[in-house]
Amino acid sequence: MSSLSRELVFLILQFLDEEKFKETVHKLEQESGFFFNMKYFEDEVHNGNWDEVEKYLSGFTKVDDNRYSMKIFFEIRKQKYLEALDKHDRSKAVEILVKDLKVFASFNEELFKEITQLLTLENFRENEQLSKYGDTKSARAIMLVELKKLIEANPLFRDKLQFPNLKNSRLRTLINQSLNWQHQLCKNPRPNPDIKTLFVDHSCGQPNGARAPSPANNPLLGSLPKAGGFPPLGAHGVCILSISQYGYSVSRLFCDYFASLLCVKPFQPTPAPVPTPLAGWMSNPPAVSHPAVSGSAIGLGGPSIPAALKHPRTPNNPSLDFPSGDSDHLSKRTRSMGLTDEVNLPVNVLPVSFPGHGSHSQAFNATDDLPKTVARTLNQGSSPMSMDFHPIQQTLLLVGTNVGDIGLWEVGSREKLVLKNFKVWDLSACSMLMQAALVKDPGVSVNRVIWSQDGSLFGVAYSRHIVQIYSYHGSDDVRQHLEIDAHVGGVNDLAFSHPNKQLCVITCGDDKTIKVWDAATGAKQYTFEGHDAPVYSVCPHYKENIQFIFSTALDGKIKAWLYDNMGSRVDYEAPGRWCTTMAYSADGTRLFSCGTSKEGESHIVEWNESEGAVKRAYLGFRKRSLGVVQFDTTKNRFLAAGDDFCIKYWDMDNVQLLTSVEADGGLPASPRIRFNKDGTLLAVSANENGIKILANSDGLRLLRTFENLSYDGASRAPEAPKPTLNTISAAAAAASGAGLVERVASVGSISGLNGDTRSMVDVKPRITEEPNDKSKIWKLTEISESSQCRSLKLPENMRVTKISRLIYTNSGNAILALASNAIHLLWKWQRSERNSSGKATAGVSPQLWQPSSGILMTNEFTETNPEESVACFALSKNDSYVMSASGGKISLFNMMTFKTMTTFMPPPPAATFLAFHPQDNNIIAIGMDDSTIQIYNVRVDEVKSKLKGHSKRITGLAFSHVLNVLVSSGADAQLCVWSSDGWEKQKARYLQLPPGRTPTAQSDTRVQFHHDQIHFLVVHETQLAIYETTKLECVKQWLARESSAPISHAMFSCDSQLVYASFLDATVCVFTASHLRLRCRINPSAYLSPNVPSNSNVHPLVIAAHPQEPNQFALGLSDGIVHVFEPLESEGKWGVPPPTENGSTSNIAAASVGGSGAEQSQR
Repeated sequence: MSSLSRELVFLILQFLDEEKFKETVHKLEQESGFFFNMKYFEDEVHNGNWDEVEKYLSGFTKVDDNRYSMKIFFEIRKQKYLEALDKHDRSKAVEILVKDLKVFASFNEELFKEITQLLTLENFRENEQLSKYGDTKSARAIMLVELKKLIEANPLFRDKLQFPNLKNSRLRTLINQSLNWQHQLCKNPRPNPDIKTLFVDHSCGQPNGARAPSPANNPLLGSLPKAGGFPPLGAHGVCILSISQYGYSVSRLFCDYFASLLCVKPFQPTPAPVPTPLAGWMSNPPAVSHPAVSGSAIGLGGPSIPAALKHPRTPNNPSLDFPSGDSDHLSKRTRSMGLTDEVNLPVNVLPVSFPGHGSHSQAFNATDDLPKTVARTLNQGSSPMSMDFHPIQQTLLLVGTNVGDIGLWEVGSREKLVLKNFKVWDLSACSMLMQAALVKDPGVSVNRVIWSQDGSLFGVAYSRHIVQIYSYHGSDDVRQHLEIDAHVGGVNDLAFSHPNKQLCVITCGDDKTIKVWDAATGAKQYTFEGHDAPVYSVCPHYKENIQFIFSTALDGKIKAWLYDNMGSRVDYEAPGRWCTTMAYSADGTRLFSCGTSKEGESHIVEWNESEGAVKRAYLGFRKRSLGVVQFDTTKNRFLAAGDDFCIKYWDMDNVQLLTSVEADGGLPASPRIRFNKDGTLLAVSANENGIKILANSDGLRLLRTFENLSYDGASRAPEAPKPTLNTISAAAAAASGAGLVERVASVGSISGLNGDTRSMVDVKPRITEEPNDKSKIWKLTEISESSQCRSLKLPENMRVTKISRLIYTNSGNAILALASNAIHLLWKWQRSERNSSGKATAGVSPQLWQPSSGILMTNEFTETNPEESVACFALSKNDSYVMSASGGKISLFNMMTFKTMTTFMPPPPAATFLAFHPQDNNIIAIGMDDSTIQIYNVRVDEVKSKLKGHSKRITGLAFSHVLNVLVSSGADAQLCVWSSDGWEKQKARYLQLPPGRTPTAQSDTRVQFHHDQIHFLVVHETQLAIYETTKLECVKQWLARESSAPISHAMFSCDSQLVYASFLDATVCVFTASHLRLRCRINPSAYLSPNVPSNSNVHPLVIAAHPQEPNQFALGLSDGIVHVFEPLESEGKWGVPPPTENGSTSNIAAASVGGSGAEQSQR
């Protein structure tokens, strides 16, 4: 079903509702699954129509879809059960217990027993938990409040709770416009056509030479009378609808639109047609008549354009086979295969807590996701006017002030990296008007600072004529790039865009124009004229192949422009009619604006793009704002604005104010604000030239890592070249030359396992620990006793003999292992007084968890001895599913119930490595033992591509969502880079193996991306190496001595500052990632039991790093045991980084693992 077909269902629903076909309306809602009618659902619950309630719900979700759905059905069935008991209808209660509630026994058997025992009570209110149960009416009302919260939080109901904002009788209007079009196509149109049917195209009968009436003067169509059944429409005689209320230009627009759908030749040229996404915004035709332009010239022809622009969720990567316009319908019908990207909120299935899940009262506290805690207070020296976080290094903050200063802060370390005062770079190149203005009044303010999408450039718009573009090369290296004398008067806003795949700078100013400049040369490409007042803001955007710019002016007008010099496509008035800015949600599907009137009335609204109308207006502003309110969006969920001396937050789907934060006071009346990309930090301007950094829990962890790391001042990266665009991605430009240095990044999930995109280039530290100067003797930290570190042996499963794969869950509160006998083990940490966070720790023992059903997650295997099979698994980013294989079929398991959701791909060939696509849980890269890589779509059970390039089995896969590539490694010691757009091979290279060293037949090569998503770690039994992806060049290498034990596994720490490596002699080594130098060695005696025989050869096979704690890792051993390691609390880190040679890291020295620890020079 296409996007237009989906919209047609909404039009039919509106028509049925207006015609009072109530039962049919709700039947279509249920069968289509496009709109959940909360009002109807509430009425049915209040009335106790439980069968209809469940039937209606079944169109949108099933009991076992997710935790939210399970809780919804349980609450309904529990209420039905209690009502039967209250009526003393025991037989009915028993029936409900057996038929409806029994299904939940497998999740909490104790609770089911307690529910069953209610049958023995004369009055179930004798049960303490039910003592406050009132009458039926009040109980249903209380339950309904809970159900609404669960439905709103359930990802399966996302985008299904809001009916589109349609004008009345929209379907009739479209039909009448189509009839107008058909009538005007008649060779001899009659003045009063008699249209008797819609089943065939209209055509006038006998030619009479009469002209068709103009669209502006046609009579209105009356409503069709509703008789019994569906009589032929011709019986009522339909006359042509006038569209005068919409204006002639919009009538023409829809005629052209329907002509494209019907493949009918359109009218001859008049004004250029308006692109569908802007059509509804057109309140008046343009004053200037432009020549007609073919649709192909600007990408606006054909029926695909409306679908492209109205599609509610357009994927960033068009080459992947994402669900199309009917994705909601598809996922509903094939739910057993599709993977939902669930909201990661702990919701109990039943009123009793399950191990590892939080309390229900915390589940819906949306404000926990908001940055509200003041984590940093900075002083810029002058008043901040505009701020922007770096798109990749999300703790770098760019600031522009009221005196023209530019500041660049590393907010983690509180260090101001750059301060530049306003200066014209080349005054002689500026216009005489600007030179005269500066002589008359040299005072200049910054109106806007903004980073380019890849963070390699940033722009500054000043209150006097000019724009300056700087290039950024890491740390404090900021260089002049372009200076443009852009506008007469002030430059009010600035943005970067990529029309025609070319980076451009868009500016607007007091001279009432918008201009587009080449970001490389500064050449002017377009000038857009049409505003009657100074242009206040610009908002470039694209929908698939359509590029356009929204602009707002100080008279409140909103206009839209294509890159074609054909004039504005929109002329509309914004609420407030003065200073307005516009912004899209992060996924580009929702458009918002924020404006303040001259009287101080502020408005934030969401727009319906297809209609050009306000979809919703948010409440909670001060009646008279003291200044122009700024706003920002984050996480596709929240809005924030600075108003009334505080920060106000809204949920995008609720017009009521969610919460407000005063940030410990000291804020101006309308503070400037800016989120970082992940929404974990919020920069807020404060009084007395201050900037406050607000953080949520993830943001606090991100900033806290700066306080626990040691930095080597001499290990700065070498000077980086000027950013350039390469064949893989412009995103590499920001970091490709900066090298790998010890720099803190996101505390999200591990890179390569749906990790974050933050770059690791230079950032100076706030806190330095012992400096590594040459006057002090550095010594490798050796740990040989258990008292020298914190280690924890996890509870054993006697059936397991060897751990083949190991990973932390992305939430950080559990460890999942896959044993060589195809059994999965899950250890969960619970919240307690000793472990308030509930995260994995070496200080508290976890529970070896199983559902109450007692089932195990066990892979299928074909060989008689599964120990000989290659095991592999991958965890979805929301921890809901694990994809796993042990030589047989690939299994998809539900992590909550351990149930097998599906199996697929029976061998041969057998899967040897699995990796989820970082943008879509339904796309999986599967490495095979026949050396191929299969790109598989779980939702449609189809292999989309088969990649060939290796000569032996695949042993490693890792995605970079910055470069849009997949890196693979094989037992052939070869590395390959594949585009994740078209899946073509871009580069390939064999590892640099030491001379005379021949890898074993079973030698694996593993890959894992660094947090900058530009570099990646390569692990081989002979070496550790770090490669730069775009050139596939080895930039760092550590070689194990020939006499030492081979490397069994290695992995980056979660912040990519350390590399943890295990060896076949049971030694574990910790390296500084920036230069691969050994800093700490953990000997087997520190963690292996003295009872382990010396000839047993127990050693680590796999290593896993905690996703949020950089100094925590876990080992999976060859005897089936798992150990968790952390440094002593008094130390806080693993050893001290060694000094660099001659103040540089260019010469790599590798400490040997075995023996004396002598240094061995490596290339």
